[in-house]
Amino acid sequence: MVVIVMGVSGAGKTTVGSSLAEALGWRFLDADDLHPVPNKVKMAQGVPLTDEDRWPWLWMLSGVIGEALRQGDGLVVACSALKEAYRKVLEVDAARVRFVYLDASRELLASRLSQRHGHFMPPSLLDSQLATLEVPDSALRVDVTPPVKEVVARIREGLGL
Repeated sequence: MVVIVMGVSGAGKTTVGSSLAEALGWRFLDADDLHPVPNKVKMAQGVPLTDEDRWPWLWMLSGVIGEALRQGDGLVVACSALKEAYRKVLEVDAARVRFVYLDASRELLASRLSQRHGHFMPPSLLDSQLATLEVPDSALRVDVTPPVKEVVARIREGLGL
């Protein structure tokens, strides 16, 4: 199975996703690590990515997910997956790929981003991410206000893991 922990920047995808993977004994992948350098440079300059920037990255990530499924590996992926079309690319096998949407208020997201240093995604791009976000209907929706351990517990309960 592959669990994709999704949401806008600052929602806690990496923190929650890595904690979930550790709790399950699965591999963790931060999709941001697979962004090509030009995408990272663009974001670091405060320029939102376009769909044209994202498609090659999403198709590559889809291949990684497909390979994990073929190998029978448990994998947790942290990925923004902001649009339904992006999620369709990543949903390699609807029976074995599950999405978890990390939900947070704009205030909480902005606060977290203002405290984060050394990341290529600047706080100035939060509003563009929120404008791009198509809140998923079929994902497990989890409030990220509680402590990480509680968020992970809710995800495990919600997915039956």
